Amino acid sequence: MEKCVIIVAGGKGLRMGGEVPKQFRVVAGRPVLMRTIEAFHRYDSAIGVILVLPDAHRDYWAALCREYAFAVPHTVVSGGETRFHSVRNGLQTVPGEVRLIAVHDGVRPFVSCRLLIDTFATADEYGVAVPAVPVVDSLRRVTTEGNEAVSRAEYRSVQTPQVFRAEILREAYRQPYIDTFTDDASVAEAAGYAVTLVEGDTDNIKITSPRDMVLAEMLCAHE
Repeated sequence: MEKCVIIVAGGKGLRMGGEVPKQFRVVAGRPVLMRTIEAFHRYDSAIGVILVLPDAHRDYWAALCREYAFAVPHTVVSGGETRFHSVRNGLQTVPGEVRLIAVHDGVRPFVSCRLLIDTFATADEYGVAVPAVPVVDSLRRVTTEGNEAVSRAEYRSVQTPQVFRAEILREAYRQPYIDTFTDDASVAEAAGYAVTLVEGDTDNIKITSPRDMVLAEMLCAHE
């Protein structure tokens, strides 16, 4: 096995409302999290899939897999206190022979094969690959003295999967946790590694609200 993906699905779905966490909500007849795993399986049927879930959700996920006859091979790992700790738990399960490791949000089910090909290839060459898209809204920087306009051309909105050479990600996650770690790229950057950006995809949405569910249904209708 040369590639592996750690899919982090620890959200409680509070912004979505209701009792079912967003990663388990059904979009076009299939739970979001299953669609996410299937996207990686379509890209490479040999990729190792490690799914990080809160302990409280593991039985529910197992029941969903039976209900939907979900057969894509994957390993379930218990989540941690923060995303950082959840990814570190997942890393402990990655086989030693794996060369490239992706970390992906469980609620981004529309990641394309094109984006996966680009991020894995870029990480293989440069070490760290992060998909990003241009910012379309105007931006203002808030300071203690007020606020000021900044150039949006200098900024990008970051997505997942973020892909790393295995040795880089393992070393980065040996660091102690600090609350300025916003994603896996920031962890690698704090360990001294440069981040290479890859052209992201506006369809690679992160489902966090009821409005996102409506957009997700529309994207499924055009698959």
